[in-house]
Amino acid sequence: MATVDTVELGPPHEPKEESLNVFREIEHELKKRLVHTRHEHNKHEKEYFAAVDHLTDAELAGFGLDDFREVRVAVSAYGIILFGKVRIPAMPEDGPAYIHFRAFTGGPDDQAKLHSIHTEEKEVSGDRRFRAIFTASDALEWFDT
Repeated sequence: MATVDTVELGPPHEPKEESLNVFREIEHELKKRLVHTRHEHNKHEKEYFAAVDHLTDAELAGFGLDDFREVRVAVSAYGIILFGKVRIPAMPEDGPAYIHFRAFTGGPDDQAKLHSIHTEEKEVSGDRRFRAIFTASDALEWFDT
């Protein structure tokens, strides 16, 4: 299995045609899983999606190809791992308005698969902080979950 220590993650850049194709292939599943993930986290830890708690499911998943803003790619022995940043258009661009996703493709002849949507849990000054909605300035980094 590829990890941050075993593959090199390329620099962030605007999505190119290959990345746009991956997005097209996973877009429906990404929207479906985002809504499901929010519902699941709202049962136990609402803070993950607090920034978008006022949005309907349709507004949360109201993004499209034009909202796919940034990508980073890692090449492994078995395929391409793509990390993407997508803007939620119902949110103000200067605040938390982005999701980060991870996808995988074995190559141009294989169907791309959504791996995960980034949910972050970290400790800040002794407190646990949770989020799944990021800002434009949050770096698109390697994540497993």
